[in-house]
Amino acid sequence: MCSAARHARVGILGGTFDPIHIGHLILAEETRLSLALDRVIFIPAGRPWRKSRREVSPPADRVAMVSTAITANPHFELSRLEVDREGPTYTVDTLQELRAQWGPDTEVWFILGSDALRDLPHWRDPVRIISQARLAVAARSGLSDAEIAGLEQTIPGLGQCIDVVSMPAVGISSSELRRRLRESLSTRYWLPPGVEQYARAHSLYHRTPPPVSQSLAPEA
Repeated sequence: MCSAARHARVGILGGTFDPIHIGHLILAEETRLSLALDRVIFIPAGRPWRKSRREVSPPADRVAMVSTAITANPHFELSRLEVDREGPTYTVDTLQELRAQWGPDTEVWFILGSDALRDLPHWRDPVRIISQARLAVAARSGLSDAEIAGLEQTIPGLGQCIDVVSMPAVGISSSELRRRLRESLSTRYWLPPGVEQYARAHSLYHRTPPPVSQSLAPEA
């Protein structure tokens, strides 16, 4: 008796990655192991809609840092899909394009944190996002039924599309790393060594950042 072919299982981790750090890598690996993924695709954002109010490092530098960070893991891959696309970056467009490339048999998870999940109603076309991929949500303390019910008021069926991934607490933020690099403070054990070397060699964060608005425009 012939056995059915196993469908590919792929995770997608998008972000500005400015810079990519250990927390991103732990999230990707924990998700891969938890959901038995074949690979995790890192997709640096081209023109991230949420970061339009602050200066973002050039795409070529962010791509180079991601490439350096993931090179030792054979299950991690880099995609230039968003940096090569013109115009603002929207998750729903990325998922649609990847779905067209991979076909309907590929099982896809979009990886995000619980804070991003709570913000999902403000993204462009969240209903179509969950129609194209399941959500792998890193939630250190879980997600309450009340939270899911509240989100389902604007994203019907969301609860059936979520897989919670256990994630250790890693209190690292890219903004804090940029500050440390700008002030020539240690980032040892926060960044993969190659990423730290690249950022310092190219003086990526030595410029004084412009003021950041506290308001965030929705993913229109």
